[in-house]
Amino acid sequence: MTTQQNTGADSDAQDMSPEQIQAVIDRILSKDVPVPARDDDSRGVFGKAQAISTLDEEHSIYDGEQEDLAERRALRRTAGLSTELEDVTEVEYRQLRLERVVLAGLWTEGTLADAENSLRELAALAETAGSEVLDGIVQRRAKPDPGTYLGSGKALELRDIVMSTGADTVVVDTELAPSQRRGLEDIVKVKVVDRTTLILDIFAQHAKSREGKAQVELAQLEYLLPRLRGWGESMSRQAGGQVGGAGAGMGSRGPGETKIELDRRRIRTRMAKLRREIAAMKPARETKRANRRRNAVPSVAIAGYTNAGKSSLLNRLTDAGVLVENALFATLDPTVRKAQTPDGISYTLADTVGFVRSLPTQLVEAFRSTLEEVADADLILHVVDVSHPDPEGQIAAVRTVLAEVDARKIPEIIVLNKVDAADPFVVERLKQKEPRHAVVSTRTGQGIAELLESISASIPRPGVRLEALIPYNRGELINKLHNSDAEILSLEHEEGGTRVVAMVHENLAAELGEFAING
Repeated sequence: MTTQQNTGADSDAQDMSPEQIQAVIDRILSKDVPVPARDDDSRGVFGKAQAISTLDEEHSIYDGEQEDLAERRALRRTAGLSTELEDVTEVEYRQLRLERVVLAGLWTEGTLADAENSLRELAALAETAGSEVLDGIVQRRAKPDPGTYLGSGKALELRDIVMSTGADTVVVDTELAPSQRRGLEDIVKVKVVDRTTLILDIFAQHAKSREGKAQVELAQLEYLLPRLRGWGESMSRQAGGQVGGAGAGMGSRGPGETKIELDRRRIRTRMAKLRREIAAMKPARETKRANRRRNAVPSVAIAGYTNAGKSSLLNRLTDAGVLVENALFATLDPTVRKAQTPDGISYTLADTVGFVRSLPTQLVEAFRSTLEEVADADLILHVVDVSHPDPEGQIAAVRTVLAEVDARKIPEIIVLNKVDAADPFVVERLKQKEPRHAVVSTRTGQGIAELLESISASIPRPGVRLEALIPYNRGELINKLHNSDAEILSLEHEEGGTRVVAMVHENLAAELGEFAING
């Protein structure tokens, strides 16, 4: 893996020797290579970028049986598997050949650590999608080349790497313009996939529900539509009569549609149908939310960067048993479960899709109906992987998406997860930056009790103080006070009935109004 230094490089990059740069790139690919110290800076470039957790234990007892995970892993991908079967019984093993990929990225801004973490995350995305990362290149440029994304010399160097490693795919760490992708493919002579395509592919693999599959397909078609290409007969005119040789007779001559125009029309028709299907699914979710609002049930949404531990937190708090996997975008479909504060106030806890840097805008639009669970919440638990080398970057990326769905004004608790594997200095730094925080480990249970107390103090409470004398023949009303989200301050049995003082919601206050004392 090599790095090209251009005129615009900062002083840190210019002062590094080729050996030091190679050591950095080796760390991106998880090669355990010692990093030599720089002569002019004893600190060097330390730290190993992480996109997937290195903890040995993937699950806790709160994650349940994880049957969905066993089903997902039943179809294994195997390195070095030939597409030519030597024995027909190999089919029974249901193995797929891993794609062999080479990574390519630009370092245009920020620090070397930022570029390192970005490429490490790209490698994790590629592995999650089902590929084997062989090598890669990083080029220092002020801006991408408009024709091939990389410079001409670096593109030729990438072609040599592809040929020497036997790779069949190049993965680029950005969203490529159609012309850039075509220009780069013409040079490297293998398939070129950009970051957006990779994320969409992962979503397509992991979507399970009918709505999730429709949302992913819509996002894929929106991305594909401006990138359709045609050649040969695809660009020729389809015509009838003697011109087209179709035997349609006179009067049928005309320019007709090209095949690429026909494909575009079919894609637009399919997109319109998917939008109607997604819109038809929306009322069911809105009805459930309306019932919760009518019953004044507070809602708490779990949001955060992908693989930060959102599903593990939901399982820990509610025993939901949803799928947990040490992979990016393991769960896509939202899960809502009922929970209760230590003092008996009920609320709903919703797990949502994970976010990532440069999340494709097509996904944000397609999953907008799902992300409304966050926008309509009373409280957001923003889960952060505090063991990641750049937790502040994760927080900024998530808040960018929250702003796009109008959820930035909702109260937020920063949940610093995986503290058992984190640097204490990083934890302390984030605690100073984020005043509303909770330090937890969903694996060990550390800090869960304190988090529950923070949720209890942050969710909306019954706001109407009611003093009522309820007759003994209306015991169902006393039972409703105990079963609903009411805070009973005092309860005394008198000659005329049960005198109760409680904090209740407006709808219950109206129902008990005829027995109210002093208004």
